[in-house]
Amino acid sequence: MFDQAPPRLRPGAELLVGAVDNHVHCCPHINGRSIDVFDAVRDAAAAGMRGIGLMDNFANSSGLAALAMRHLGHLGVDVFGGLIMEPPAGGVSAEAATIALSYGYGPGTGARFLSMPTHHTRNIAMMEGRSPLFVESCFFVPETGPLPDPLPEILDLAAAADVVFNTGHVSGPEAVRLAEAAKRAGCGRVLVPCSHYDAETVRAVVAAGAHAEFSFFFVSHATQAGLTHVDAKASTVTPVPAPEMVELIKAADPRRVVLSGDCGVFLLPPPVDGLREFVLLLETCGLSRDLIRPMISDVPAALFRVGTAKPA
Repeated sequence: MFDQAPPRLRPGAELLVGAVDNHVHCCPHINGRSIDVFDAVRDAAAAGMRGIGLMDNFANSSGLAALAMRHLGHLGVDVFGGLIMEPPAGGVSAEAATIALSYGYGPGTGARFLSMPTHHTRNIAMMEGRSPLFVESCFFVPETGPLPDPLPEILDLAAAADVVFNTGHVSGPEAVRLAEAAKRAGCGRVLVPCSHYDAETVRAVVAAGAHAEFSFFFVSHATQAGLTHVDAKASTVTPVPAPEMVELIKAADPRRVVLSGDCGVFLLPPPVDGLREFVLLLETCGLSRDLIRPMISDVPAALFRVGTAKPA
């Protein structure tokens, strides 16, 4: 009798139907993962999601995305990848960016985003308590003067390919300057991780034409434990109270807000459950469902051109 009961949907599961999580860490890693790429796609399909974006601090994830589409594209989830320009992935390099844009199994399977570093930035290195020598070696954007090479070329590549330029985890002033420079370079798709900024910076980012991203990881318990993200050092980042994140989200134009999971590390729920818990937390802290729905569906879908890929 009991094994014939219909499956029970978890709270908030209906919000994930049609959702896109552009920030999924299910690629191979030196840290423990909760899931691999193929299971992440299957889970997303079972939840009725439209797409997932693969993030990898060690490599261009476009190849894994293309492989997933070749074997699991029939499930209806658009899987896309891109390049985070961490040193193990080639660093801030126009050559690495050029390769990423065409890396896959034929036309249309290359990178859909080019990102500045996430952990090898001076901003995050200082947040993680890194040594002065490490901090000095990390990526940063000068306050004035021309952007250092090869940033202008990378912006041109992102504009020409019509892919998302992600500013990475730089400081607020650096992010605003990058967003403004990207707009001048003709980039029509710019994403700025904004979880650690203040409301004024969020408004400036959006005013520059960029989208603001807010992620579950930074309100989660994973911020309390030292984790290895890019090397052997176990580091923590500053947590963001969920009510404060809700106020930051409200400071932006809702049509330019992307909510993402940033899940995959073994301490957090698998990506689908993490995204579900995130939106429930934001709703409980005062963000309405009418705002949440497009922020996890239509807005990221349009930004990352979800639905344009076909199974290889």
